[in-house]
Amino acid sequence: MLSERDRLHAFLAESVVAHLGVVVGDRPVVLPMAFAADLAGPDPGGSLYLHGSVAAGWLDRALGAPVCVTVTELDGLVLARSGFHHSMNYRSAVVIGTVRRVEDSSERRRALDLIIDQMMPGRAATLRPPTKKELAATAVLAVPLREASLKVREGGPVDDEQDLDAPVWAGHIPIRRVAGPPITAPDSRIRSAPHTSSLAARGGRPGGERPEDG
Repeated sequence: MLSERDRLHAFLAESVVAHLGVVVGDRPVVLPMAFAADLAGPDPGGSLYLHGSVAAGWLDRALGAPVCVTVTELDGLVLARSGFHHSMNYRSAVVIGTVRRVEDSSERRRALDLIIDQMMPGRAATLRPPTKKELAATAVLAVPLREASLKVREGGPVDDEQDLDAPVWAGHIPIRRVAGPPITAPDSRIRSAPHTSSLAARGGRPGGERPEDG
């Protein structure tokens, strides 16, 4: 049986998009970002790395500030016999901490490789090294994983007893992320595409259940 922390780490390993919430000036801003988690990172509890642009105006104001990072996967729609009990099945991680900019060159390179491999496992090793210009234009942020939690909703509807005989269908509709066939760029000199089975395998469910490959 996996511990709650292990379930959190497994979920972060298979997801692809994080949302960073930060207060910029007098208003909150929530931004989707590429990310990766490194359990051996230098921050307390490990490091959650986020990929940003140096040109982003909010970046400097976010550094050193408390932020909230969320990662969510929708697993199903829950249809009950009443509107009140309709819901969704999901897994959602919430990480709260203070942002730091990753300055160390070896940590930056490792973080960027992890973020690329989060998108497509094993991809980073096939690419040329980033140029100095590219590195200068890229910001890598880190948030400690010490204060992080995972919330999960699964299963069917929970209706009130007086509604059980209502003449309406009740149940849940599973939803999963599916990778379609790769589409090769017209100017790509390499025509053989990467296998997407590793992407499908990452769309797992709590308790070790894995969806069938599509």
